[in-house]
Amino acid sequence: MRDIDNVQQLSTLPVDYLGFIFYAKSPRFTANLPLLPQLPANIQKVGVFVNAEEEYVTKKIKEGLDGVQLHGDERPSFCAAIRQQHVFVIKAFGVDANFDWQHLVDYVDVVDYFLFDTKSSSHGGTGQSFDWSKLSSYPFEKPYFLSGGLSLANIQEAISLADPRMIGLDLNSRFEIAPALKDIHKITNALKIIKDEQISR
Repeated sequence: MRDIDNVQQLSTLPVDYLGFIFYAKSPRFTANLPLLPQLPANIQKVGVFVNAEEEYVTKKIKEGLDGVQLHGDERPSFCAAIRQQHVFVIKAFGVDANFDWQHLVDYVDVVDYFLFDTKSSSHGGTGQSFDWSKLSSYPFEKPYFLSGGLSLANIQEAISLADPRMIGLDLNSRFEIAPALKDIHKITNALKIIKDEQISR
């Protein structure tokens, strides 16, 4: 998120997290956002970083982040150090057909959640999905978010995975009018699909 009006619009919807990207190479970089906005208590602010220095992440935490999403090659020790700053930590991994779940072993005890995205050199934001059947072999109990190419066309398929460890869907590029500007109509429709599915269960 970057546009204050758009943030305020989204804050009236039943979303749990809003992301703010602190990665200069991303088209969604929040450099022009002077201060993190005030949000309702039920919405948590997540800062997204890629191979950032600990000092920079710490600075942004002090500005009001509730959680940190690490989307680069951060080591388990780095994740543990950030977690000690009283924020939750999400460690993202790019997944393809050859991804080895054992890469996660050293992270299980030092992060709160994983996020599985489509593998790319740009560290996410591709708008493309990976083969979700890969998740059937996920061997850990650590809860995770699903990311990568989610849209109104496939969100029902994502929900139907019915994995209790999948605790959230990352709605991003396919729900945008422009980078960092969310389409409120599409987001509202996605939330309705999710709610209807929850009721049907």
